[in-house]
Amino acid sequence: MRPLTEDETRILFLKLAEYIGRDVEALISAKRGNAGDNSGRHVFRLHRDRVYYSSESVMRTSAGVSREELLSLGTCFGKFSKSGKKFRLHITALDHISQYAKHKVWVKPSAEMSFLYGNNVTKSGLARITENTPQYGGVVVYGTANGTDLPLGFGVAAQGTERCRELDAGSNVVLHQADIGEYLRVEDDMF
Repeated sequence: MRPLTEDETRILFLKLAEYIGRDVEALISAKRGNAGDNSGRHVFRLHRDRVYYSSESVMRTSAGVSREELLSLGTCFGKFSKSGKKFRLHITALDHISQYAKHKVWVKPSAEMSFLYGNNVTKSGLARITENTPQYGGVVVYGTANGTDLPLGFGVAAQGTERCRELDAGSNVVLHQADIGEYLRVEDDMF
């Protein structure tokens, strides 16, 4: 387990900025966790090509565990490619990303299962979209079943908000990147 280098930090923050904008700072200084955890500051650490997000107090406590025995530390946000030049967000980061998301998409109950099986969101499955969502901008996908806004995953907007109004029913609105169905589909490769 080690801190991220400057290049790794830049790549990670650029990826996060696609979804949460300038709220990356709020993510690091967020006060959350157990009642006894008042550190208020969170850090990103690299362990076996995976980036973990945890409080400083948990990170300091884990310093006594050897690298070989340490399985994870906090929430896994994603993984760097073998070249180290690309970063892929994992679905495990959804809870943190959804709290600060700039652009959101809500899907109809009839389209939720399709998205959870790894398919893109089409215009016919779109319930709502936030205003001023840019084309190819990062979006968090929410389900509207049972009257609650449950984050289902995230993706990239295939079309901007204005263009979505003119699309055919079968046209893609959101290109799928990750969804909560991955916990079942790829559980062996997740960690």
